[in-house]
Amino acid sequence: QVQLVESGGGLVQAGGSLRLSCAASGRTFGDYTIAWYRQAPGKEREIVLSISGYGGSTYYTDSVKGRFTISRDNAKNTVYLQMNALKPEDTAVYYCAASYRGTGRYAYWGQGTQVTVSS
Repeated sequence: QVQLVESGGGLVQAGGSLRLSCAASGRTFGDYTIAWYRQAPGKEREIVLSISGYGGSTYYTDSVKGRFTISRDNAKNTVYLQMNALKPEDTAVYYCAASYRGTGRYAYWGQGTQVTVSS
């Protein structure tokens, strides 16, 4: 089992940058694929990016390619989401989630962190 805590959200102007962190507790962090999801007001939650347990495989949704980067430091049990060139449409609550050994079932979720991009 793993517990996840997100941090780093906030208010930023369009074109700015933020870095979110997802800190995990528990052993064998490398056994978990980690994804970042987001949910904007009135919209369904969507997956934004994911990274496999040892970082060998990543997924990016088209809307963030070239602007967002996901990385992980298994020694620190932390996954990072670097967000550059932010747009107002990136405004959402961002959640990190964990899937054991890449099963695709994200059973563990953080509480979310708010990202607001002003125009």
